[in-house]
Amino acid sequence: MSSSVLYDAPGPKARVRNRVFSVVGGLAVLGLIVFAVVRLNAKGQFAPEMWDIFNYAGVRTSIRDGVVTTLKVFAVAAVLSLALGVLLATGRLSDHKPVRWFATGFIELFRAVPLLITIYVLWVLFLTYRSDLGISGDNTGFWALVIGLTVYNGSVQAEVLRAGINSVPRGQREAAYALGMRKTQVMMTVLVPQAVRAMLPTIISQLVVTLKDTSLGYVITYQELLFQLQQLAGNIVVNDENPYVPVIIVGGVIYIAMCLALSALATWIERRGRRAKTGIRVADAGQPLAAADALDVVDQSAISAPDASAGKTN
Repeated sequence: MSSSVLYDAPGPKARVRNRVFSVVGGLAVLGLIVFAVVRLNAKGQFAPEMWDIFNYAGVRTSIRDGVVTTLKVFAVAAVLSLALGVLLATGRLSDHKPVRWFATGFIELFRAVPLLITIYVLWVLFLTYRSDLGISGDNTGFWALVIGLTVYNGSVQAEVLRAGINSVPRGQREAAYALGMRKTQVMMTVLVPQAVRAMLPTIISQLVVTLKDTSLGYVITYQELLFQLQQLAGNIVVNDENPYVPVIIVGGVIYIAMCLALSALATWIERRGRRAKTGIRVADAGQPLAAADALDVVDQSAISAPDASAGKTN
């Protein structure tokens, strides 16, 4: 019987007890789901009339605008967070103490502060000093959401990239320095590309988190997808009930589809990177030589070397 480091392997009675607990727990969860579905059905949340609201052009337009706004915020925040992550990772690995201390403090601060508070504080500051900053209209909510996502996810991406850089074999760094490359060149041409390739799954996972965190924009009344869904569910009345369940289901399906599409894109990029033929092309190896043939080759090269030197002297 194999044993684990953390706990002993369960015996026959423990295995039976675990199976019983698993079955009981699964039945309890299933019972709660059935109870919730029955109650919601009694409220008319699954009635066909509730789903007919998605046949109206205005509802579909609102959902489409919410998706477009969400993707726009995500695109800007994703690019800025990756750029900030590279800067913070290189700063934290810097030999200069002030730069390293500033990068470390920035990362630890914005990783510790809840993202919702950061977004809300930025929104209040932009509303207060809107005229001084030249921000107008809905741009206050847009930039508060984008900058909040950037500083938080950029700090997380910096730690991911730092772990990837530290995982690169030390010999590659020493070889680059031996070739006369500066530290910036070593970092940007040798270490960072390999760190990105090694940590690509984790980077994409954090980008998925960034996409989901765009839903926090509803707190500052920014008209992203969740805010649009909330407005639809609160303003539409069908059979004296608000269609919360259909709207939640449709919104959840949209978010899942966007996250799956991003994950599929990341998988495709990773596979393409593995198939890419990079590096210096190595010449094909010749046929192996026998011992006698190898000695003949050495003797011929030794004879031709004095002839070549004599020709140069003449």
